[in-house]
Amino acid sequence: MGIFDRLFGRKERESLVAGLGKTREGFLSRLTRAITGRTAIDDQMIEELEEALIGADVGIDTTVRIVEHIQERVRRDKNVTPADLPRILREETAAILVDGTDRRSDGFTLPATGGKPYIILVVGVNGVGKTTTIGKLAHQFQAAGKSVLLGAADTFRAAAVDQLTIWSERTGVPIVKREMGSDPAAVAYDTVNSAVARGSDVVLIDTAGRLHNKAHLMDELSKIRRVIQKVVPDGPHEVLLVLDGSTGQNAVEQARHFSAATQVTGLAITKLDGTAKGGVVLAIASQFRIPVRFIGVGERIEDLLLFDKEAFIESLFQNP
Repeated sequence: MGIFDRLFGRKERESLVAGLGKTREGFLSRLTRAITGRTAIDDQMIEELEEALIGADVGIDTTVRIVEHIQERVRRDKNVTPADLPRILREETAAILVDGTDRRSDGFTLPATGGKPYIILVVGVNGVGKTTTIGKLAHQFQAAGKSVLLGAADTFRAAAVDQLTIWSERTGVPIVKREMGSDPAAVAYDTVNSAVARGSDVVLIDTAGRLHNKAHLMDELSKIRRVIQKVVPDGPHEVLLVLDGSTGQNAVEQARHFSAATQVTGLAITKLDGTAKGGVVLAIASQFRIPVRFIGVGERIEDLLLFDKEAFIESLFQNP
């Protein structure tokens, strides 16, 4: 039984391998060219390795970190050969990634808290797949036997509320919303109050995807946090930042801005199936040390996967 069989199951394995296909093909082809026919790890091979990592959008800083560690290992162990490079790369990328999930036999699980509900505040700029991610999460939690409530606190865009309402209808998950222009914190307060009254297990609160003014963003998210804590003192239990993996280093910049504006505790990285820039997962994990909770590898409702670093590395380095 392989690692994918233990952690995922056949359909999830196929989704992950297929979703990282473009990144893997570009990265492995460069890596293979770098080591084929070589008998020693020399400067030219190191340059080609750097190109392979940067081409996958691992980023300059993270690439330098990985390469320096490899060079140090080569200096320590004179027996290291080019054939060892894929294994060493796996080990170095594993050291960068932070485990982001607690995977148990019952699927999507929740960390222990002082009681229900478990509140997830979802943040991110418009267009990254934030609302879609919320809908898919609602489906996943519901499929795991959890009762879920949605909160439409992005009250500045009618499209955001409408889209979340569609997901509510599609999944059969109830939603709390107000008229356009309402105070987002008021919607969050109503949602959490309703969740307590209903005995809901999970609350997913959508927020406005604006980043033009960091101070305003910080004030708004801080106010939402305060009103949540009036009802559930230890909430929100997760601040989930959604990033579009296909934007590469722009996703890194978004992570930097949101981390400065609020305490981000987890990441969901979407749209990895349509890009060769899947290495951005490594760049973000390396720079911010924030756990990746979920990755999106397709349009189907099941294509939002729990993130596991061993499975991610396995799919990145191995041919399907």
